[in-house]
Amino acid sequence: MDTHGNRLLRLCTLYLKDADLARDAVQDTFLRAYRYAHTYRGEASETTWLTTIAMNVCRSYQRTGWFRHVERRAAAVEQKAEPFVMPDHTVLQTVMKLPDKLCLVILLRYYQGMTLAEIAAALRITEGAVRKRLRRASMLLHDQLKEWYHDEDA
Repeated sequence: MDTHGNRLLRLCTLYLKDADLARDAVQDTFLRAYRYAHTYRGEASETTWLTTIAMNVCRSYQRTGWFRHVERRAAAVEQKAEPFVMPDHTVLQTVMKLPDKLCLVILLRYYQGMTLAEIAAALRITEGAVRKRLRRASMLLHDQLKEWYHDEDA
């Protein structure tokens, strides 16, 4: 937990856009890892294996009615927490607006520092597909940020 906890928390927070839910996701990640440790074959690094579990936990959270109906979730909680605000108001917010597949490879590559091989293993796709997604995301980010900076200058 000490080795991978912060890294997984950052990923889950960015993915879910909710700090409290991200903490729950990280706890669930470690619980699943402990429960299924006997299935770890060592083909991928421990980081890749835990990242894959964390992404699956986040996806399962997003599929629930609880996550989809934010207003119900807010009403169910007595004291509403402060809304999650992205730390960087330009680049990170633009990354988070990308389609999920593209956003995820950017987060894993540049925010988690994973190699192309680790990303491919975590997402269960080829390295070529990772490169293609990174290239496509890069082009979209470039276009969106160029528009943003152009609008600021006007």
